[in-house]
This record gives sequence, C-alpha cells and structure tokens, in this order.
Amino acid sequence: MTKTGLTAGMHRITGGSFAMGSAGWYPEEAPVRQVRVNDFWIDETPVTNRDFARFVAATGHVTLAEIAPDPKAYPGMAPELAVPGALVFTPTAGPVLLSEYHRWWAFVPGANWRRPRGAGSDLTEDLWEHPVVQVAWSDAAAYAKWAGKALPTEAEHEFAARGGLDGKDFAWGDELAPGGALLANYWQGEFPHDNKAADGWHGTSPVRSFAANGHGLHDMIGNVWEWTQDWWQDRPAKARKRQPGACCTIPNPRGGTLWGSYDPAQPKIKIGRKVLKGGSHLCAVNHCQRFRPAARHPEMIDTATTHIGFRCVVRA
Repeated sequence: MTKTGLTAGMHRITGGSFAMGSAGWYPEEAPVRQVRVNDFWIDETPVTNRDFARFVAATGHVTLAEIAPDPKAYPGMAPELAVPGALVFTPTAGPVLLSEYHRWWAFVPGANWRRPRGAGSDLTEDLWEHPVVQVAWSDAAAYAKWAGKALPTEAEHEFAARGGLDGKDFAWGDELAPGGALLANYWQGEFPHDNKAADGWHGTSPVRSFAANGHGLHDMIGNVWEWTQDWWQDRPAKARKRQPGACCTIPNPRGGTLWGSYDPAQPKIKIGRKVLKGGSHLCAVNHCQRFRPAARHPEMIDTATTHIGFRCVVRA
C-alpha cells in the first residue's frame, strides 16, 4: 500500500514540543514537563464498527471477549466468569458511593464487539459509524498491524488531542462548556444514575458528531477512551527524576515496563496495564473529570468494556 493509501482518513501532525501533563487535576498527570514528538499521522476519528467489521472479515480475527478466559491466569476466579464476555455499564437506580464501581459495571456473558451489551444488542445500521467498543488491547494492536499502522504513544495522543492549544485544560480552551456549548460526548448530570444527555447521547455517539479540534481530529476527547502503546506508570520516569519540575525537553517518550505496570491492588494477577487517553461518555463533573488531553488512566490489557475504543497512527 502506498503512503497516500495508508494515510487515507488520517491527518498529518507536525511534531514539536509541548507541556505534557497537568498540575491541578489528578496526581498521576503531574508534573508538567516539556516533551517533544516527531511528525506523525493519526486517524481523524476512532476506529468505527464498520472499520472493525472489515478487519474481522478480512482476517477472521476473534476478539479476546469472544474467548473464554483461562482460570489459571485469575486466581480465585468464580467459575461462572470463565466464559466469553465483557464488561457492560448500566446506570444505577439512584445515588451510590462513587468508589463502588461494581454497582454500575457487570461482567456480561456473550458481550463482545458484535453485541456490546450482550444477547439482543446486535449492531444495527445506525451503529456502524459509532466507535467500536468491547475491544481489548490485543484486538486494537491486531487491527493496527493489519492496517499497516500502530497505536499512538501517550505523548502522541496528548499532543494531537491538544489541537495546538498548549497548556490549556481542555482541547478547546480553559472552560469545559464555554458559553454553555457542549463540545464533546461526556456525561451531563450526576454519575452514575442521572445522565441528562444534554449533548444528545446516553452512550457512544457517531464519530464526527462534535466539531474537530485544531488538528482536524474528532473525538480525541470523550465518546470512548482510547488504547495507547505505552505501559502504565504512575508518574513519568524521567520527570520523576527531575521533580519538582522537568528542566529539559524529553524526546518521544515511551511508557514504562510490563512488570512495572501491574496493579498493586491485585498482586496475584500478573496482567499488564496500558495507558488509556481521552476520557469517555461516562466522564462526569462529579466523577472522573478526565475529559481533558492531560488525563490518563490505567487499564489491564485483557479488559473489554462498553466505553473503550482506539485509533491508529503512522509515524512519518
């Protein structure tokens, strides 16, 4: 495939230096440090259900959610969970403690990219242009390899999401909803029970439903979280050495290591975590204010949910 064909539907991002991270939101985003990325191309939108269906038709790929997990990898796993399936979000009936995530997330047997909420939720024609969900990291990586592309690094994703607005809290400035305008698909109301859907969407939205950022990219913020190439680390290693601030520009940073990404809260489960970027339609003002370019979140690579997708890059 020619470079022109390979980068169809992508935008070229001219590399440069920017202030990565934030100091006033969540601790894992700090410190702010100067980072430089090279030129790259990035998908204009997240990969859609239509895109992913073409990949599956061409390769016969079977996603992780369609395969029963090996109980040996999950000490203490309940037998009923050792079946194909994925995590599905359901709003609660009323207010609950925001630490009790099991109130709104449940493992649903049979849930996968074809049936995001399980039995009876087959993709319909009006969902073809929504981001594909229920894809684990390996599924996103397999798609990227098939397409001749790669998953973005955390730095590339953040640089692209900022749209040229260096140092701003949001992809469009310093206000979440300037003049009352809703500029991305996120949760309006009290999470997890009251979604007022003022933006028109209770779940995912078709790509391009919201205006593009300064780089011509849609849905870099909200709609679905996006997998990146980088292993999770609580604080960027090079910046950590230079605290309280970074004195030098860090070129093309890459994430940590597999062993360093393990979840310390689950010491018996040795499954790595990758960095998610961009936030999703489940981010709310009262919970998970990660509808920002600097926001980041760790996710185990075997996880498939109704609010995680991805997009790809080609490095120039």
